[in-house]
Amino acid sequence: MSTRLATGGRLLNTDKPVNFAFNGKQMRGYEGDTLASALLANDQMLMGRSFKYHRPRGVVASGAEEPNGLVNLGSEGKFEPNQRVTTTEIFEGLEATSQNHWPSLEFDVGAINKHLSRFLPAGFYYKMFMYPRAAWKHVYEPIIRHSAGLGKAPKNTDVDTYEHFYAFCDVLVIGGGVAGLEAARTAGRSGAKVLLLEQTEHWGGRAPVDGGTVDGKPAAEFVDDLVAELQGMENVQMRSRTMGAGVYDHGYVLGYERLTDHAPQKTGPRHRLWRIRAGHVITATGAIERPLSFAGNDIPGVMLAAAVRDYVVNWGVSIGDRTVVVTNNDNAYLTAIALKHAGLDVPAILDARVLPQDSTLMEQAKALGIRVMMGHAIASVKGGKRVTGVTVCSQAGEGAVLEEIACDAVAMSGGWSPVVHLWSHCGGKLRWDTAQACFSPDLDNPPKGADGMGFVTPAGAASGMFPLDDVLCDAHAAADGVVTSLGFKLPKDAAAPSAERREEAPMAPVWLMPQGASVKLREKTWLDYQNDVKVSDVRLAAQEGFVSVEHAKRYTTLGMATDQGKLSNINGLATLAGALDADIPTVGTTTFRPPYHPISMASIGGEARGPVFQPIRRTPMHDWHEANGAEFEPVGQWRRPYAFKRGSESTHDAVNREVKNTRINMGLLDASTLGKIIVKGPDAGKFLDMLYTNMMSTLKPGKCRYGLMCSENGFLIDDGVVARVDEDTWLCHTTTGGAETIHGHMEEWLQTEWWDWDVYVANVTEQYAQVAVVGPNARKCLEKLGGTDVSKEALGFMEWVDGELGGFKCRIYRISFSGELSYEIAVDASQGQAFWDALMVAGNDLGVMPYGTECLHILRAEKGFIMIGDETDGTVIPQDLGLHWALSKKKEDYLGKRAQERSHMADPTRWKLVGLETTDGSTLPDGAYAVGEGTNANGQRNMIGRVTSTYHSANLDRGIAMGLVLNGPDRMGEVIDFPGTDGKTYHARIVDPVFYDKEGEKQNV
Repeated sequence: MSTRLATGGRLLNTDKPVNFAFNGKQMRGYEGDTLASALLANDQMLMGRSFKYHRPRGVVASGAEEPNGLVNLGSEGKFEPNQRVTTTEIFEGLEATSQNHWPSLEFDVGAINKHLSRFLPAGFYYKMFMYPRAAWKHVYEPIIRHSAGLGKAPKNTDVDTYEHFYAFCDVLVIGGGVAGLEAARTAGRSGAKVLLLEQTEHWGGRAPVDGGTVDGKPAAEFVDDLVAELQGMENVQMRSRTMGAGVYDHGYVLGYERLTDHAPQKTGPRHRLWRIRAGHVITATGAIERPLSFAGNDIPGVMLAAAVRDYVVNWGVSIGDRTVVVTNNDNAYLTAIALKHAGLDVPAILDARVLPQDSTLMEQAKALGIRVMMGHAIASVKGGKRVTGVTVCSQAGEGAVLEEIACDAVAMSGGWSPVVHLWSHCGGKLRWDTAQACFSPDLDNPPKGADGMGFVTPAGAASGMFPLDDVLCDAHAAADGVVTSLGFKLPKDAAAPSAERREEAPMAPVWLMPQGASVKLREKTWLDYQNDVKVSDVRLAAQEGFVSVEHAKRYTTLGMATDQGKLSNINGLATLAGALDADIPTVGTTTFRPPYHPISMASIGGEARGPVFQPIRRTPMHDWHEANGAEFEPVGQWRRPYAFKRGSESTHDAVNREVKNTRINMGLLDASTLGKIIVKGPDAGKFLDMLYTNMMSTLKPGKCRYGLMCSENGFLIDDGVVARVDEDTWLCHTTTGGAETIHGHMEEWLQTEWWDWDVYVANVTEQYAQVAVVGPNARKCLEKLGGTDVSKEALGFMEWVDGELGGFKCRIYRISFSGELSYEIAVDASQGQAFWDALMVAGNDLGVMPYGTECLHILRAEKGFIMIGDETDGTVIPQDLGLHWALSKKKEDYLGKRAQERSHMADPTRWKLVGLETTDGSTLPDGAYAVGEGTNANGQRNMIGRVTSTYHSANLDRGIAMGLVLNGPDRMGEVIDFPGTDGKTYHARIVDPVFYDKEGEKQNV
């Protein structure tokens, strides 16, 4: 059965029929239909089930505020749940399925919940699932997990692509209704760069539907002319199907563009996330019509009056042959008039107001033969899966039925609420408009930027202006003020358009029908359609002490559905205020948070998916490593060679070969991944003294110093060598995984705490390739290359020099992480591979071999050098590792110093770093715990320490390890036990953590 009208449908292209399917049933619509209008045109009133009680649900709105019409779209790699039928444009082959029911939409077993409603009031889950405790895991939790959520999570990989887009403009206008269009035109005429966003496909908002004249033209014609003028302005960009998702500080805005949802056959990304920087933001986001609260107001066929009007005018769809209109304001009369003009019957308009005289719209309705019943309300709606009638009562009474009217649709209007979400996202305050019974922007308290100036301005209905002439004048004035503040100037002939004024009678705030509804009626009166929150639930929350609006929201789940309370919040606030006998403004509002409307997770990720989700970082020598047998390991985002295997040798054998060769001959390590951060400025020395535990300001140019960095909680977070470049420049080396983190750490302190210090920080890790040349023959190799004197006398330990080696400009550091004679040499990244090749040639007769990270770890462990991430785990302080020498006693303060003075940090029972050797020469398991005498409260043996790093040393031909042990330094020679997961207990002797060349003779030659 089709409910398509012979007239109307201004947005349709009836020459292009579109075939689609709903729950497997083939249907037909037209190009320009939304899924909601197409389903209604096919007489599909029932579209889903509510969350809690599984009540039948049909659409109640026509836009993004829709709480009911949620469906699954597509299949396999294009499957997406919880898509609104009101914002989904149909296309050929679209597949939609309803959700939250079993086994079918028409017959849902879950509907039994409505018969249990007396046992499932607001907050029942906080009480019911507490006892008995034993039932939680096996009874309650499985039921809750099975019931939770709407729709089904996708199982297949999303096959579409997404992207980010960056834009900059002087004026950003959000909303493409007449207010947004006029604001954009006014700003554009000044010469400002303007970006205009509209979340739907069409421009003009409600004006073409509601009618009226502007500058002597019909509103629809005025919109067409205005759009054409804007499209001709080179400084104005217009984007439809693009929502303003969130407004943040300093004019930063997120936009969400749907590129191919309506045409999936098109190539290119599906969604685009706009990251916009605007000099000023104008929010012309319009207003949302509120529902009325009466018994049965959730039955399919009960809709917002403006939505009924939209379906008739925009899509030529009849919601029903007989529609009862119920209202507290004049705007709903437009719907009754539109229905009569479309040839449909309006048995009655039930107006809750009692007015001294008729308004213009009332007179027009009566002239069309519509019965207008003033001071009346709906007592209840009849029907189950669709409306069959209403019972009428007096608004002033308690619900005594006066008569029953047969109908198949109800159009309700409880007034209008400005869309203040974007205004509120960045701190804009609200005021209560008593005349319109709504919250609107408090223009005296706008969101302010760092300069103390406002950067967001509402316009039109979004600022509380509802008549068409007021909307246009307000939008023009708002844009004029914005461009003037930005230094632009309007032409003298730029004036606001003039609209015909439609006088309306004042609305009356009505929060419940009838005013004194009985308890029985309140139990059937709905506020939040998706989450099944009733008037009685909010009253119960108030009765049980949840008097804060935020508490009542969470107790009842009011406004926590996917529509985030766009329809339910004001009515819910009014209901709570009534229960508390308080004014609505004193009750307050809940917090508006971005995004305004749900956006896809994939658009947030953009291109960052698959191989580029976390791009693999490669050093300039990566290809050489790959071609020469490297076995890689991930280190942060980098891929570093773990070992270089030759022929058929195992990884273990390759590591042993590299360890021995580096001690005997010479090894090359690709150290390009180590973080390199430049810290520069007059206050750089002071800054580094606060970051590091030891002094850096006293370091002389040309010298290096090892430093430790702690968090403000005192825990060790990074270490590395710092080199002073000149009077106000230092280069800080960090661990591979710490480069970005430490750079962010530095920036955070500079921007939030020491913002007035003159310091500049730059992460230059990828600008340089760095090679460690290690071993007894290291100096000989560099001398063969020639160009810079690298002798002990010319370049001492912990010194650096700029020079040349083999014709390569480089910076040579005389530092060692292996305990061997060692140099680390940095060259431009573009020269990295060529320099590596030159070293391999020069070291050919000196026994040169590349070595990987495992060899590096073993060499450092033989020397007792700590490794961040091995000897540290976020709970270790320098004192635990015997690094007291790196804690300056000259400085008054550094990050972590005061934390390390707390009693817990100074506790003598903290585990301390020691070396560990198994009694049989075997290798301790990684991470093994040492156990002592006695048991803990759980009956387990007391733990007295743990292994932090453990290796087989080919040079020493035995296992070596480092660990943290209770009173470890005082227990040298003692043997302690380490139970392994393999059932074996390892016995290890506590020894000095330096296993090799304790005096350091080899690194100082």
